[in-house]
Amino acid sequence: MEKLTILLVGSGGREHALAWKIAQSPLCGRLVAAPGNAGIEAVAELRNVKATDADGLVALAQEIGADLVVVGPESALEVGLADKLAVVGIPCFGGSQRAAQLETSKAFTKDFCRRHGLPTAAYGVFEDAASASGFLDTLTAPFVIKADGLAAGKGVVIAASRAEADAAVLDMLGGRFGTAGARVVIEEFMHGEEASLFAICDGETAVFFGAAQDHKRAYDGDEGPNTGGMGAYSPPPALTPALIDQAWRELILPTVRGMAAEGNPYVGVLYAGLMLTPAGPKLVEYNARFGDPECQTLMPRLASDIVPILLAAARGDLASVEPPRWRDEASICVVLAAEGYPDAPRVGGLITGAEADFGDAVVVFHAGATRDAEGSLRASGGRVLNVCARGATLRDARDAAYAALGTIGLEGGFHRRDIGWRALSK
Repeated sequence: MEKLTILLVGSGGREHALAWKIAQSPLCGRLVAAPGNAGIEAVAELRNVKATDADGLVALAQEIGADLVVVGPESALEVGLADKLAVVGIPCFGGSQRAAQLETSKAFTKDFCRRHGLPTAAYGVFEDAASASGFLDTLTAPFVIKADGLAAGKGVVIAASRAEADAAVLDMLGGRFGTAGARVVIEEFMHGEEASLFAICDGETAVFFGAAQDHKRAYDGDEGPNTGGMGAYSPPPALTPALIDQAWRELILPTVRGMAAEGNPYVGVLYAGLMLTPAGPKLVEYNARFGDPECQTLMPRLASDIVPILLAAARGDLASVEPPRWRDEASICVVLAAEGYPDAPRVGGLITGAEADFGDAVVVFHAGATRDAEGSLRASGGRVLNVCARGATLRDARDAAYAALGTIGLEGGFHRRDIGWRALSK
């Protein structure tokens, strides 16, 4: 196969991990990232086009003669990037605007689950506080309150009391997340461990693409506010082969078939957030892209060339490529965050030590970092760096990641010190 020109869309740690892996492919002749970040710049050309500028990205793909566009963030799918690329005949690894509703509208997904009999929590969808209050009367604490639309991983509240639940409903409907909170989804609370299962899809075929477990709370011991993710590890021992098989049969395959039957064939990554309940795995939510920071744990474990898999999915020919192969190792990602994250992260803090050579087992992905005029790295977002490591065991990987993190500095920054605790406590 001739070398390919690939356009990668996005600017976070997930996209740095994808760029790092794509750049290793012998099929990758030219890699362009839009808008990219300071870490991605080491392996790709950067173009200053935002992920939400669908027309600008299509024009860029045409300008560089892209053979494949790989979409990182869900925001690009929400504005219809894949649809516009299809019009001009450029293969896109990422779902259509309608298919991406599996992530961009929690109400859409819950209704889809109801239509197709997929295991998930009981729920209601509301646009006014009075109706929401009536539904809350039928549930017992704790309560799960979700903004319907995209809220950067922060639109979910687990309310321990009825008063907290009512306050969360009023907060969301009152405009905290803008139009994303114009509707709220209220769910019964499910008991169990959460884990993430990934599938690569081409509209008809689905291929297993690993599993991970992340940590959403900001502080050690799963305390503090929900975040976009403070760390992750792969594979998660809690998601056994039997549970993976059950989730595949009861959730992944029916979803791929159901979306195709409804005229919205699903292409790209299908990320199933699962609750491992006593009754079996149930769907917490779907995401229409690689998780962040879960992707950062998957890429170091992936032994296969990722480009043939992405290209085959984009072309609707996934059945023709070999399934991905994985290293018989564990991997972990620890997020270094800016002071004040997630509510009011402090930007501009100086980063030191992040570009040292940590050896083959450790890689640092840039999430919210930029270079100043002197070439120094500065924090430019809430989640600043992803320190990732792999090892023969999860404990080995964890020790390597934290050893590297001990030599990295961020003014006012913080990180959790217990990533992987669930698996390591077993």
